[in-house]
Amino acid sequence: MTKIALITGGSRGLGHNTALALAKKGADVVITYHSRKDEADATVAAITALGRKAAAFQLDTGKASSFPAFAQALKAELKNTWGRESFDHLVNNAGIGIHVPFAQTTEEQFDTLMNIHLKGVFFLTQALLPLIADGGRIVNLSSGLARFSLPGYAAYAVMKGGVEVLTRYLAKELGPRGIAVNTIAPGAIETDFGGGTLRNNPQVKDFVAGVTALGRAGQPDDIGPAIASLLSEDNRWVNAQRIEISGGMFV
Repeated sequence: MTKIALITGGSRGLGHNTALALAKKGADVVITYHSRKDEADATVAAITALGRKAAAFQLDTGKASSFPAFAQALKAELKNTWGRESFDHLVNNAGIGIHVPFAQTTEEQFDTLMNIHLKGVFFLTQALLPLIADGGRIVNLSSGLARFSLPGYAAYAVMKGGVEVLTRYLAKELGPRGIAVNTIAPGAIETDFGGGTLRNNPQVKDFVAGVTALGRAGQPDDIGPAIASLLSEDNRWVNAQRIEISGGMFV
């Protein structure tokens, strides 16, 4: 049976790259997007060009009150498009970056990060549990910043640290259903994340290269295929793990 993956924030960056990597491995893909429908449509078109089925939904992953309605819409899509009542893989990827020193971090900024990166992951996964097939897999996106520390990322990293703890608890509680849950923690990747600071700033890129064992900043193609591989049967016994994909930053 063809696997179906749901990727939040799948219209751009690492989510887009992961969607294409999964499609290339023969999976059908559902993505969510926040506001850029054009990018979502382009991602769907790229997936279908690979011979796979795809669908896109608008979703604000920082608004937990919208999750029950989203789950119902997804259930209908699964039935209409795939003739199924479940999907196989959930990739909690959607997120934003806020770079601000600890002393200047506002409660509003903290809450925004928490609602998207921690509360959103917690309650969206909870809302989708009835739709995740037994034997399925969940991948939560963390960050290298949950291991090493750089000024200005305290609030963001705190949320990612919470996601890593949540991953272990989900693995424990969902184990009886055969659902494996892991964390992928990317290092610094050249995308539009955080306003594209790394991608567009040569000085930042040089700094990252200097603290990375493999001597360069990461590319989206370093991450998407790795997530797709983790979701494959080859890695069926990997569970409750934090896997950092950073080229060896700060080792």
